[in-house]
Amino acid sequence: MPGPPDPDAPPAGDREVFQYAVLRVVPSQERGEGLNVGVVLHCRRRAFLGVRIRVDRARLAALDPGLDLDALQEHLDGIVRVAEGDPAAGAIAAMDRSDRFGWIAAPSSTIVQPSPVHIGLCSDPDAALERLTAQLVDPPVADG
Repeated sequence: MPGPPDPDAPPAGDREVFQYAVLRVVPSQERGEGLNVGVVLHCRRRAFLGVRIRVDRARLAALDPGLDLDALQEHLDGIVRVAEGDPAAGAIAAMDRSDRFGWIAAPSSTIVQPSPVHIGLCSDPDAALERLTAQLVDPPVADG
């Protein structure tokens, strides 16, 4: 049975549906090991598409010491530019927000792989993106 409503939560009418996917780096397809490096979030009704990228170079180097971290960062920066609609990012960046989200969240066999798309509700998509990034990308903090 659900608990009492959160008194600090915004009224349900102020919240909108959003979609998100976690971006993960998998340096070796054969090994299948990966590290979450970002989150992309799309909230159509708030006209929001955002990406947060946080690359922990030491953790990635532990997975694959030969990984070209500078090339990886350039690739991730390109994803951010697509999300922002930067004309320098090419034709994909010129598509509408929903299509850009779909492109970023589409399954791929490259080194950067998105998770399945998940949904949620929020009143502030930017805050939701930051919360999800802290929860799903930042290294866990030991309770102590």
